[in-house]
Amino acid sequence: MESVQFIEWCLENLNYWTITLLMAIESSFIPFPSEVVIPPAAYKAAEGELNIFLVVFFGTLGALIGAMVNYYLAYFLGRPIIYKLANSRLGRICLIDEHKVHTAEAFFIKRGALSTFVGRLVPAVRQLISLPAGLAKMKLSKFILYTTLGAGAWNIILAAIGYSLHSVVPKDQLMSKVNYYSSEISWVMVGIAVLIVLYFVYRGFTKPKNTSEVL
Repeated sequence: MESVQFIEWCLENLNYWTITLLMAIESSFIPFPSEVVIPPAAYKAAEGELNIFLVVFFGTLGALIGAMVNYYLAYFLGRPIIYKLANSRLGRICLIDEHKVHTAEAFFIKRGALSTFVGRLVPAVRQLISLPAGLAKMKLSKFILYTTLGAGAWNIILAAIGYSLHSVVPKDQLMSKVNYYSSEISWVMVGIAVLIVLYFVYRGFTKPKNTSEVL
């Protein structure tokens, strides 16, 4: 109950610190939707209380911090312990289970390293995609790059929604509109991300082999 009150306090007092903290929570294994953080913060930015660019920056920073927590947990604990935790009481409290972890891992295996970018745009996979990256001991620099790009793209979408709705939607109706638009746009972004992956795969197959000239 105290944790719920703490989150409610953060939402009522949105600033760059609380944005970072809440997005770190959202990006870890603790269930907390980014839709209730970035759009209201962007809404406040439209009112002149915050800077929209800093909202995206600190939101992405928080998302990266939370993702790093999952990455290192999986990296050092290993697959058996992660799955055991997912099926434990703590896992149930965090609304995760073996099936969700397995789904994220299958997503990662199917799409490779780029899944850390694509996965940030996919509902139900976004928070857990860092676990299989850690289990696979993905190169840290690549993990940070793809996570930052994916989280940044998603936060830009949410910020744009919250900022643009300021002039047309009363504050008490903000969340219902955000949930509708973010769900629709997230699937569009997934489609774009898949096309990007297919393009790189195509380039990989069609790239000519280097041949040395015989002098």
